[in-house]
Amino acid sequence: MFFVIGLAAGAWAPLAPLAKQRLALSDGAFGVTLLCLGVGSIVAMPLAGALAARFGCRAVLGVGGAAIGLCYPLLALAPGAPALGAALFVFGASLGSVDCVINMQAIVVERQSGRPLMSGFHALYSLGGAAGAGAASGLVGAGGSALAVTLATAAVMLAATFIARPGLIAARTDAPGPAFALPHGAVLLIGALCFVVFLTEGSALDWSGVLLRDVRGAAPAQAGLAYAAFSITMTGGRLVGDRVVARLGLVRTVMLGALTAAAGLAAAALAPSWILSAAGYALVGAGCANIVPALFTLTGRQTSMPESSAVAAVSVLGYAGILAGPAGIGLVANLASLPIALLVVATMLLSVAASATQLRPASA
Repeated sequence: MFFVIGLAAGAWAPLAPLAKQRLALSDGAFGVTLLCLGVGSIVAMPLAGALAARFGCRAVLGVGGAAIGLCYPLLALAPGAPALGAALFVFGASLGSVDCVINMQAIVVERQSGRPLMSGFHALYSLGGAAGAGAASGLVGAGGSALAVTLATAAVMLAATFIARPGLIAARTDAPGPAFALPHGAVLLIGALCFVVFLTEGSALDWSGVLLRDVRGAAPAQAGLAYAAFSITMTGGRLVGDRVVARLGLVRTVMLGALTAAAGLAAAALAPSWILSAAGYALVGAGCANIVPALFTLTGRQTSMPESSAVAAVSVLGYAGILAGPAGIGLVANLASLPIALLVVATMLLSVAASATQLRPASA
């Protein structure tokens, strides 16, 4: 199921510009339309967490996985911006529901196994994203229509959900909490740290290419190499992350990861050449790789809130970082410069490392 949501998000990336072109949308109109995806996710996550606590993960993940597959072709069929916005809202709500609840299940499975597993689960999300983006780009490059790509992707996702369903937790995993609860205590701290890390990841997606091309003078074909380096080291870091967590512990994993990511982002912002900036983003990916998985494990160990409400709250704050971060970086870049905006993010990562010591009570 982690692979399914990664596949869905990754395959949408090369389809988004096709939708913009087909509907003849301006940059501003398309940006507003894309917000519907994030809004749908944020709205659905708390409700999905409450439903999973009441009815079990299997029920919510089965419905959410089916909804992702069934609504996916609508992204290629929408006749106008309002219809595309509605389809993206449903897609985002389905994606956010599965994202939230599969982390709830992962916490339970990891706890019952007695060993670190969370980084490996999140690695499957990263691999799904790479597979989705690569396959969709390949199909489009071979002359496939957007509808054909969405239908093929939907078929894979529906089949994977059907195959995974018997292994999902059917019993209630937690005492049901309120659908909407303000984060507090350890959950607020964990959510704030997730906000910064997701903001960093979002900045790599949206601004690394701009940094290389507009600031460092890289050719258009080279501009995407920074994000490629970031993605490769993040996926690789997650594949070995469970062993890292077993050796270092959760708190030191967060602390050292944040320091590594901050150093990489500072290097990317200050490097004199695009090659060194891309290398800096490789460090960012390696540093960020295991922070979020460790924070979700810590969410399962805190006692400030019911687990279902806590996972939903942390997920919402993380998604808020993805939504707000790139726009905030753009504002700072407009007032000062893009390297300075990235240095501000690096400073925020240093605050994550400094705050990690406060997570020790939650991880005891």
